[in-house]
This record gives sequence, structure tokens and C-alpha cells, in this order.
Amino acid sequence: MAAQELDFEDLDRRMTGAVAALKSEFSGLRTGRASASLLEPVQVEAYGSMMPIDQVGTVTVPESRMITVQVWDKGLVGPTEKAIRTAGLGLNPAVDGQLLRIPIPELNEERRQELTKIAAKYTEEARIAVRNVRRDAMDELKRLEKDGDMSKDEQKASGDKVQQATDKFIAEIDKMLETKQAEIMQV
Repeated sequence: MAAQELDFEDLDRRMTGAVAALKSEFSGLRTGRASASLLEPVQVEAYGSMMPIDQVGTVTVPESRMITVQVWDKGLVGPTEKAIRTAGLGLNPAVDGQLLRIPIPELNEERRQELTKIAAKYTEEARIAVRNVRRDAMDELKRLEKDGDMSKDEQKASGDKVQQATDKFIAEIDKMLETKQAEIMQV
């Protein structure tokens, strides 16, 4: 048995982190359906500083093509509306007292194609992150073998295990892309 081994739990945690980051990126990509996560990047100027929209009001999705924001402070309705309009999301809120109603418009074909390209870019970044984790693990295995803490056979077996984990996570990432592209292209 080797005096030292590669930390496979850490390897798994880091690769899972890349997948979680991709899920987060995908949640912000707008499809034809409403999602509260669509407003996550919106920052509202409130009380002299910039605040995330979920800290100035309650974001809900009452129906598939509508997002509502119930602003808690009456004085922040205007700045919240302005923040949504200027966030570059192509959304146009309607004010109803302290409630902002945000209809989600249909996506045109050109915008759908653009969103699938953005999704593909996010996916490639996740693949690179997973491959970087693999590279670090392989470098560590080579170091352990060179220092005499691991035999050549153990290094090869551990390397195969690292590659299997990499292949599993890359396949999961590719499946996520496929699902997201189908969701974006759905009319």
C-alpha cells in the first residue's frame, strides 16, 4: 500500500464545483420561460449602495411568462424598476403600487441561436475547469511516484481512476448543455 495517496474526495468536490458553477451560469440564461434566477444579476441602488434585487423585495414567478417583484420599501420602487430596465436583460417592468410585473417576451430565432452559443461557451469553460482538476491530480500522482511514495502500478491505477472521474463529469456537462439547448430552442 502507498505511503501517500491522492485525495479522491477533494478531486470529486472540485469537479462537482465546476458542474455547480455551470448550473448557476445556465440558470441566468433566459429562455422563453420565467425564472426568478433571471433577476439574480440585477443590482439596485438602495440606501446609498448597490444591493442584489432579492434584498429589496420578494421575487416570485406566478406564471410561466411573468416574474413579479414585491418591493418592501415604497421609496425603492423607482430605483428597482430602473435597475431591471438597465440590466441588459431585455425586460420591461410595469409598476403596480409596490409590485413590479415583468412579462417575459417571446424569444426570436436569432436570440435563441445567440443563447445556445453562450451556453456552449459556458459549457466549454466547465470542461476546462474539470480538465484542470484532472491535470493537477495527474501532476500530483507523478510527484508521488517520483518521490517514491507510490509505485508505478499504483500511479497507473490511480491515473485511470482520475480519468474515469473526468469522463463522468465531462459526460454530465455535455448532457446539461444538450438539455439547456433544447430548452432554449423550444418555442
